[in-house]
Amino acid sequence: MAGLRMGQGVLRRKPIEQIEDVAPSEQLTRTLGLAQLTAIGIGGIIGAGIFALAGAVANGTAGPAVLVSFLIAGVASAAAAFSYAEFAGMIPKAGSAYTYGYAVLGELAGWFIGWDLLLEYTAIVAVVAIGISGYFGFLLGAMGVDLPVWMLGAPGTAEGRQVDLFAMILCLFTAYLLTLGIKNAARFETVVVVLKVLVVLLVIVIGFFHIDTSNYNPFFPYGVGGAFTGAATVFFAVFGYDAMSTAAEESKDAQRHMPKAIIYSLAISMVLYVLACLVLTGMQNYTEIDPESGFSTAFESVGLGGLANLIAVGAIIGILTVMFTFMLGVTRVWFSMSRDGLLPHWFAKTHPTRHVPVRVTWIVGVASALIAGFLPIGEAAELTNIGILLAFVVVCIAVIVLRYRQPELPRSFRCPGMPFVPAIGVVFSLWLITFLAWQTWLRFLVWLLIGLVIYFGYSYRKSNLAKEESGAPPKQP
Repeated sequence: MAGLRMGQGVLRRKPIEQIEDVAPSEQLTRTLGLAQLTAIGIGGIIGAGIFALAGAVANGTAGPAVLVSFLIAGVASAAAAFSYAEFAGMIPKAGSAYTYGYAVLGELAGWFIGWDLLLEYTAIVAVVAIGISGYFGFLLGAMGVDLPVWMLGAPGTAEGRQVDLFAMILCLFTAYLLTLGIKNAARFETVVVVLKVLVVLLVIVIGFFHIDTSNYNPFFPYGVGGAFTGAATVFFAVFGYDAMSTAAEESKDAQRHMPKAIIYSLAISMVLYVLACLVLTGMQNYTEIDPESGFSTAFESVGLGGLANLIAVGAIIGILTVMFTFMLGVTRVWFSMSRDGLLPHWFAKTHPTRHVPVRVTWIVGVASALIAGFLPIGEAAELTNIGILLAFVVVCIAVIVLRYRQPELPRSFRCPGMPFVPAIGVVFSLWLITFLAWQTWLRFLVWLLIGLVIYFGYSYRKSNLAKEESGAPPKQP
């Protein structure tokens, strides 16, 4: 009997109609417009994909067909994006995939995704900080500035290195920006995203005049299979709207703006990715593209080496916005889980005037700084990817389930091609998961087991829904 009650408990769902009911001290301020939301989405999508992944995939996996790789990944990502857009217009609250899973598939499913995203998003922030630190070191070296070796990287990355100090500072700086209030932070993000897009456009326009069409032949040097394998790699450069969707509760008109922002940010980013790939593989033969600094070597090959520093600056700016978007995402997921009682309500307290979750923001800032400062980028990167793919699976399944379970619910945006489009998102995400290394699976399972211990030891009994069932009033922070 107890087992039956527990089984029913883990499947309890938060009614969509009650999601808006939150205490004043747990509310976020709606200040973001469509342009700012779109900028946050673009900030999360465009980053290392253009400045690093495009060259690496072109050189060793797909050749000029890296363009096709991005298109395939974009179509697969769009299938999930449409699902996110339907939910974002219907449930305009913080938490994104966690909140959607909790409302449709039940408490344990919501916990599973939320707990997983806490690690994934935090690790992404750390990985991106390490990447920016490397570009920063390159620029300083080009200017003749020599920094002490001990502060240039995590232990074990090179002799004498003890900590990646610049990466740690970046994580803490991003946390500081977010604690200033979402309006001020979003203004900064919007300005930086505009600068990033301008740099990318400049690279594309200048590079267009140095394209040699003979470099496109052969277009599929590794076969069509190489383009699909490349898609599995670059897929991780075409999401970011998922983290942006966690800001739904801070949008002025989330039901109208969030679906548009998700679709606009992915569409704009895909156009830039395709144009950049077209220029990169047209300027230089794919066999000669540098896997780590593709555009720098491509411009050097046509006598425009002076643009290398500008490209490095663009890479730093581009990747910095990724940090902002994903730290915003993890803090809003944590805040939402705490507000629902799955984690202590203490974390759900917002600043009295800025109305942002300052407590969890600083905790995430410090945690990501420690990962960035003391783990090599490879080990930090292994903490990412699987959780986001599983979040895609959950959201795509949930949008199908809810469409048939409650077709009467008002939807400001409806995912097209139901149920086939969300099904594509499920299949493609599961397929990509098979490419992940066993070490990634091991870390994921360890994190999952820790989460299950916390859920059944605390969250199962302390959640707001559990207290409603028992008749106890929900605890306020």
